[in-house]
Amino acid sequence: MQQNRNLGFMAAVGCYVLWGILPLYWHLMAEAEANEILCHRILWSVVFMLIVLVVTRRWKVLKKDCRELWHNKKRGAMLVAAAVIISLNWLTYIWAVNHNHVIDTSIGYYINPLVNVLFGVAIFGETLSAPKKLSIALAAVGIFLMTWQIGKLPWVSVALALTFGSYGALKKKLKLDPFTSITLETLLLFPFAFYYVANLTATGAAHFGPGTPALSLLLAGCGIATAVPLILFSYGANLLPLNVLGFFQYISPSMTLLLGIFFFNEPFGATQLFTFGFIWLALLVFTVSEWKAAHA
Repeated sequence: MQQNRNLGFMAAVGCYVLWGILPLYWHLMAEAEANEILCHRILWSVVFMLIVLVVTRRWKVLKKDCRELWHNKKRGAMLVAAAVIISLNWLTYIWAVNHNHVIDTSIGYYINPLVNVLFGVAIFGETLSAPKKLSIALAAVGIFLMTWQIGKLPWVSVALALTFGSYGALKKKLKLDPFTSITLETLLLFPFAFYYVANLTATGAAHFGPGTPALSLLLAGCGIATAVPLILFSYGANLLPLNVLGFFQYISPSMTLLLGIFFFNEPFGATQLFTFGFIWLALLVFTVSEWKAAHA
């Protein structure tokens, strides 16, 4: 039991650390447009996941899940929606990193747990405790101050939080094997990604090929960079209680925030710190509330 818990800890920490340093990886490919990087992320994720299914001998699970999805058209439609939404999330994230919005991405993933709470109320009929209501109000104040400060809604942060929150809600309703889900989501998007990359290649605008070996290797590595953290997350989720896993989810946006300030040199002064203070306070109230509820 303790061994499983330790493995869960390592998987969860590994997952969030990898997600936290992903901006560095996208930055290395800044020469390519976000659309092209996204398409390669989809294409190579399919390749990597098919290899994983072969190695782990999960073909029977994949076939079983495919049959169930075929007979249950509602679940099939939810899988298609999940694939589209996660691709929008990936595209927004890649674009933001390569257009000097790294700190905005960290805000998006900081407020994501609070968006999950709202979806829990709206979709799953969950009730909100007073501390959780307070945490959402504090986060809303933070977003309002940020909007007032920059003169427009921080759409990158909001888009990332909403798309990832929607994706999580769909996955919860689907209740699909994680390996099957990742494989099928990327397979659904594969034809569109292949068509886009083929068009780029035909017009000579592609960044994947013998003329750019280093960049091509990085683009091919998108499959591993996408699938490995998701697999680690699945293991962590299976081996750890959700309240414990929840504590680790702040590793990623915290690392991204530090990268945005110290590596990408994005502005972060007293005004930004004041705004972030409301979001951090909201997360503190939320996390303490979750911890108390789990130990009640």
